[in-house]
Amino acid sequence: MFDTIAGLPLHPLVVHATEVIVPAAALALLLAVLWPRFRRWAGYLPLGLSVVAVVLVPLSTESGEALEHRVGGNGLIETHAELADGLLPWVLALAVVAFALAVFHRTDSWSLGYRNLTWVPVALIVAGVLVAGGTTVQAVRVGHSGATAVWSGDVASPSSSGDSDKG
Repeated sequence: MFDTIAGLPLHPLVVHATEVIVPAAALALLLAVLWPRFRRWAGYLPLGLSVVAVVLVPLSTESGEALEHRVGGNGLIETHAELADGLLPWVLALAVVAFALAVFHRTDSWSLGYRNLTWVPVALIVAGVLVAGGTTVQAVRVGHSGATAVWSGDVASPSSSGDSDKG
């Protein structure tokens, strides 16, 4: 199911969307927790991007496992797979903080009797900075390890591309 689409491996197609959406969600959340004007402008954008990221990460992982079974594994692919498994918890935390931010700032929290909860915005800022930073670092590590695995020559060697030095 997560192997190919139109004869092409699904993983490279899905993973590029993931590597764009995950950092975009992290950046949107970071800006929303730190910059009130952006938060008002963005509305539910950080939450929406985070939810899309939560959907894309497992799709990327499943399609990557299918690709690994198809092409075989090596140490670089194993490292990439281990790093990829660590991305979902970060993205889930990102979505939770984005949801909390949306709830706190979209409901008129101050008129609901939460005047003594001045620690909540500070907690959202701290949590937002931590999960945005952690998510971004993990996404970069996963992407870099995947690119290293692909371009190292172990997975796609020149001899397998059909080019040869016969002549």
